[in-house]
Amino acid sequence: MAKSKETWNKKEAEKKRQKKQKDKELKKEERKAKGKQSSSLEDMMAYVDENGNLTSTPVDPTKKKVIREEDIQVFVPRQDPSLQKETIRKGRVTFFNDSKGYGFIKDLETQESIFVHAQGLIDNIKENDKVSFEVTMGPKGPAAVGVKLTP
Repeated sequence: MAKSKETWNKKEAEKKRQKKQKDKELKKEERKAKGKQSSSLEDMMAYVDENGNLTSTPVDPTKKKVIREEDIQVFVPRQDPSLQKETIRKGRVTFFNDSKGYGFIKDLETQESIFVHAQGLIDNIKENDKVSFEVTMGPKGPAAVGVKLTP
């Protein structure tokens, strides 16, 4: 008598596959049923009120603001040169390492600590020297360039 070609593992795998298929069909039917019960278009609408907040109720037309095309500015207005900060700042060297070529300067006005690299130096500096410098944005924040000693 010949053995059955179907082993126990094959039967179990087939049962799992059929169960998975039935579960998939049930989920599909549930989604179809929920789809028919979906809310109306009005329930899905969102409105923006006069303050720019999202609401579920329509906006009151009496609160509508009229904006003229002439009032819209799509550019940055020019700044008055007298309002711009002076580009050259004064400070004191709080730390400088000659061997590594970097240090920090404390701005006398803002008390901000600003990074300085040896490439940004005009005069040789050491700790506690008073200096004048310009600030540019480096890769990790503000950096001092054009650093000169001041008397």
